[in-house]
Amino acid sequence: MDKHIIVGVHIVNREAHALRVQEVFTKYGAEIKTRLGMHDDICPANGLILLEMTDTPETCRMIAEVEKIEGVDCKTMTFEH
Repeated sequence: MDKHIIVGVHIVNREAHALRVQEVFTKYGAEIKTRLGMHDDICPANGLILLEMTDTPETCRMIAEVEKIEGVDCKTMTFEH
């Protein structure tokens, strides 16, 4: 079955946590189909990243790894068709 997996990653205090998040994204880069960074200011303290992911076990591992990072919250939407 085909799935669209969308992951929202909210980073509180980007300065403290963004590097670790980026390291995880790089590790699982082949699973990220689309990445969109959203912000209101030139350099906001918090960040929101939307990811379109592949439907693979590696995606689940990436989400679990990101969720372990302090100051980071993930929400996942899965559309099946």
